[in-house]
Amino acid sequence: MQEHADVLFANDTFYFAFQMRDLEAMNRLWAERASVACIHPGWPAIAGRDEVMQSWAAILSNDQAPAITCRGARAYRAGDSAFVTCYELIGSNLLVATNVFVREGGDWKMVHHQAGPCNAPPGELPEEEPGSVQ
Repeated sequence: MQEHADVLFANDTFYFAFQMRDLEAMNRLWAERASVACIHPGWPAIAGRDEVMQSWAAILSNDQAPAITCRGARAYRAGDSAFVTCYELIGSNLLVATNVFVREGGDWKMVHHQAGPCNAPPGELPEEEPGSVQ
């Protein structure tokens, strides 16, 4: 169970960096040795660490960007890889997201983030709570 908690903590770290517009924290979270990619809603796929971090610099420096909140995080682990599915509340918009992590230097590091519109939201979206484990 601790392994799932560590993955959920890494996921929480991602959303905290996002909420606080903390590019340095975001930079520390993304893998440096593993290949990375990101798909922001409405953007084309971005690959490569430099390009992904440039995208986050643009997003986090936008003072007009609405707040983001993560809900209903669930972790799934397979050896030294893991992923989290969750919902993102951005302003009045609901997105569904997948965040993929790998072990790098003993820590969970993000290698992929993808979020997109959720046209069929769950019956009841959980309030802020610790993520569940699978």
